[in-house]
Amino acid sequence: MFSAKSVTRIAAVMLAAMSVAGCERQASTPAPVANVMTNDATAAAPAEVARPQGPERVVLAFGDSLYAGYGLERGQSLPDAIQARLRRAGINATIVNAAVSGDTTAAGRQRLSFVLDQQKRAPDLVMLGLGGNDVLRQISPAETRANMVAMLDELKRRKLPVLLTGMRAPPNLGPDYVAAFDAIWPDLARRYDDALYPFILDGVIGNPALMQGDRVHPNARGVERIADRLAPLVERALPPAR
Repeated sequence: MFSAKSVTRIAAVMLAAMSVAGCERQASTPAPVANVMTNDATAAAPAEVARPQGPERVVLAFGDSLYAGYGLERGQSLPDAIQARLRRAGINATIVNAAVSGDTTAAGRQRLSFVLDQQKRAPDLVMLGLGGNDVLRQISPAETRANMVAMLDELKRRKLPVLLTGMRAPPNLGPDYVAAFDAIWPDLARRYDDALYPFILDGVIGNPALMQGDRVHPNARGVERIADRLAPLVERALPPAR
């Protein structure tokens, strides 16, 4: 994991993103891994297991610690929370959590084809959520974009629809870096005609009640907040059942 010095630096970078968290929100937005016990007394219950009737819809969640459920109990990850909401809406959804904490876009690019090849069947939708670790390491936006393009090209080749969950750079990295980095996700969503949730931590980062002690990852309540906004987009991005 991270050293105390690294966590402090990461928290400082991510907290700076608070000033951009509310920017460029889309009007239409309603807005496995290390598992550490959470001390949040009001943490949400694990996702329900009851499955409604109907054809199974499989969603592949491919991302980093924000998907993986870092620092949360089993069943409290973002994919779990979204799956529960889809099932309550009558959708027989199974979300396969293929996230790895610490993954950069380069690491995701290296393993995407392998992960897809290991699935029992092609997913109906892929949630793609990478980029946070790129900005923490101040990787060139051009490199991040190239990695995202490579993954989206592979998903397009396999004819898999995608929902992108975006990331944003903190302003202290400079206007040129921020402009180049932040443009990646909306640009690619238009280019590939993919669904987009512009900033995965929107409405959560900077709120101590919704974040873990490291101030980088959402706690269970924060995950529920994100899922409330993201689940309707996942539902709309799912293609019609065959």
